[in-house]
Amino acid sequence: MRKYEIMYILRPDMEEDQEKAVKEKVASILTGNGAEINDVKEMGKRRLAYEINDFNTGVYSVLYVTAGSTAINEFDRLVKINEDVIRFMIIKDERKPEESK
Repeated sequence: MRKYEIMYILRPDMEEDQEKAVKEKVASILTGNGAEINDVKEMGKRRLAYEINDFNTGVYSVLYVTAGSTAINEFDRLVKINEDVIRFMIIKDERKPEESK
């Protein structure tokens, strides 16, 4: 099991309850495949550096997880086909424990 930092951007035109449902689905994809979510940072709506799918803003979230390759691969596969997630990035978190968070 490795530590990962997962950042994803949701479409800005969703209702609050729909946004919450997508965030719960993202978390359940990971936990359902054996991952442990260590921390969640909701960064809120921010301006994008460039337009993505005709959107100038997006709702940013960052997850810090401990997961195996199965959970990460399944997350990658399912998020790619989810139209509510306009971008995502998975990074191995190689910081020392005292540097984290």
